[in-house]
This record gives sequence, structure tokens and C-alpha cells, in this order.
Amino acid sequence: MSDEPGKIRVNETMEDTAITKGGSTDRFVSHAGGHNKRALRKRFYASAEVKAEDEAFVLTLDGRSIKTPGRAVLMLPTLALATAVADEWLGQGEEIDPETMPLTKMANTAIDRISDIRAHVVDEIAGFGASDLLCYRAEHPEALVARQAGAWDPLLAWAAKTYGAELKVTQGIVFQKQAETALDALKARVAACSAFELAGLHEAVSLTGSLILGLAMLEHHLDAEQVFAVAHVDETWQAEKWGQDEEAEVRLQGRLKSLQGAGVFLNSL
Repeated sequence: MSDEPGKIRVNETMEDTAITKGGSTDRFVSHAGGHNKRALRKRFYASAEVKAEDEAFVLTLDGRSIKTPGRAVLMLPTLALATAVADEWLGQGEEIDPETMPLTKMANTAIDRISDIRAHVVDEIAGFGASDLLCYRAEHPEALVARQAGAWDPLLAWAAKTYGAELKVTQGIVFQKQAETALDALKARVAACSAFELAGLHEAVSLTGSLILGLAMLEHHLDAEQVFAVAHVDETWQAEKWGQDEEAEVRLQGRLKSLQGAGVFLNSL
């Protein structure tokens, strides 16, 4: 993600650990994750449990609550999400690998980042509606045109019915201006989200390039696997026609795994 002021950086490292005044590492600060390879911390705990606190749920490691990279208590809004986050920590081996902990990363983002720059996050997510993947269609061949229409038209119709947001479709890559009333309606739905919903929605929208697909996940209209299939109509068609590309397949499977993480996150709220 961008490092421009006000831009949210879901799943990027703010700091892997917090440093105490004495210069030592606080083991009970959770990783934010990151794209750069770094030395992994050794697992230092035996148990990961959830306790209710102030109408929310706190994750504890060996009885001690853990903190986000911003040093806030890692407090989850639902028991389902707290249990899923605890499972991530229990699933670690001898080392703690942040890249296998997408729910913890999104929770950290919701607490540390979104609360401070909520308006910017809403604008960034809603902005995808102005150039939504589902609105830009192939001009040919006819088989691909038909496949896109079959997968994407029903979702645009769903968005129009659900939010009163009718998006225009175009062929090619020339920008299609959308009606402000439609964009405003979509933005209003995004703005109504909680910080945790915004964290999961941002992940889904960024991975697919589609606000409509992200909202379909948020509203439980489609699951992660369905969203992945709809978002990759073009790639599937190309693979069927020309064969699988090994490197591309690895990238796609990584994207699917990330979408599934976002799905679990949103479904647990």
C-alpha cells in the first residue's frame, strides 16, 4: 500500500515489537507483519486464551494480555474473532511467523491505524467504486465477454438493489465516470462500518480491485472462494485457453489465502 499521508497500510509493519525504555524487547507485543524477511521471534508462550473484559475479549498468552504494535491492548469485539486470533497464536511452531497470522494483522490495523485516520480509510475504500473491476469489460473474444457478463452483471444488479447504486459498464480500459449518487450511496455503506469491518473490507477490496465484491463479502452475500472466482474470471479464461503458468498460479493461490483470511475476519464480527 501507499505511504502517502492518510493512507492505511493493512498488513504492513509499523513495528514488529515494542521497545521498552530500557531498550529490551517486549515479548507481549504482537507482530504487525510485513513484506520484508526478518528474523522471526522464538515462541515464548505455552497457552493462548481468551477472557471477557469490558464487553469485549482480550487475548492472553500464559495469562498475560498482549498488545498491538501501537501498544494498545489487543481487544477483540466478538468471542468468535478472539477465538480465531487465539488459534493463530496456538498454531505457531517454535517461531512466530506474522505472515501466518492474517487475523492478528487486521486486528492490529483496526486498533492502531483505522481509529486515527478513519475518514481517510473510508475515502480510500469507497474510491474503488469509481473504477470498480466489475465495470470494465473485454471487447473480445465473445466467449470472455459473455463469461464476464454472466459473473459480474448479477453483482452489479445486487448492488443497485441493495444500495441504490447503479454503476455503468464500459468496454476497454478508458475511464467510465460514475454517477455521484451511486458513489455516494456506496460510500455511505462504507462509512457505516466499524473499525474492524473497515480492516477486513479494505483487505478484500484491495485484493480484488472491486468495492462491490468487498461489500458482497461484508454482507455475507458471497464467501471468499466465490469472490475469488468472480474476481479472476479473466485469469481463469486465459488459463483454460493457454494453460497454467506456474508462477501466476502461486500468486493466485496466495491471493486466495489472503481473501480467505479476510473472509474469516469479517464472518467473525
